Amino acid sequence: MTATTATSETTELRVRVARIWYLAIAVVVVFSLVIQLVLIFTGGQDANSGTNATGPTGTRLVRLFSFFTIQSNLFVLGTSIALALDVLRDGRLWRVLRFDALLGIIITGLVYETILAPLVHLEGWALVATIGFHYISPWATLIGWLLFGPRPRATWATTALAFVWPLLWIVYTFVHGAVTGWYPYPFLDVDTIGFADSVRNSAIVLAIGVVIAVILTVLDHRLPSLVRDGRRLAPPA
Repeated sequence: MTATTATSETTELRVRVARIWYLAIAVVVVFSLVIQLVLIFTGGQDANSGTNATGPTGTRLVRLFSFFTIQSNLFVLGTSIALALDVLRDGRLWRVLRFDALLGIIITGLVYETILAPLVHLEGWALVATIGFHYISPWATLIGWLLFGPRPRATWATTALAFVWPLLWIVYTFVHGAVTGWYPYPFLDVDTIGFADSVRNSAIVLAIGVVIAVILTVLDHRLPSLVRDGRRLAPPA
């Protein structure tokens, strides 16, 4: 066996493992989302807040998809499926979407573990869903990115554009909350802690997000890639 053949086989094995890894993440997110939707329709617990679903079905669904957790997991789901199909996927929009998936799901995992977990008391299937959303999805996504990439993918422009979605989510959350009186997280609840504290808490989480984004971008520039890819648009800058 020549060195070239051995390298090619190793690369193929890594690509196969990466595709299986990303497919497994997608399965976990779909399974968790299906559980949560069933609970929403049947008046069961919400895996994000621990409260029982109440009100019209449309309101329940709007609230479900207003959680940063759910939106982050949807980014993870979409990009994981795409990577399972083509582990070397690239494109300007793709880079931003994938960075959003990484950034959002890491924030989801950290905020839930440090702030929300002690406040949420879950049972049964809601607990199963939250394990998928808040534990498996965040850290499996990060581990997969560290192990497999693909990279380089994150330019500093990509990093900046990735904050469009979190900023829009913050604006939406405050506007939606002002209209309906419902906020997805207690540390953003204007009616309970006041507008100033809610904005301050948003700024703190956003600042943490900036730090995480910088670390991810630097690592993307320096860590080795799964395979050498001639399809990348441009080297990181």
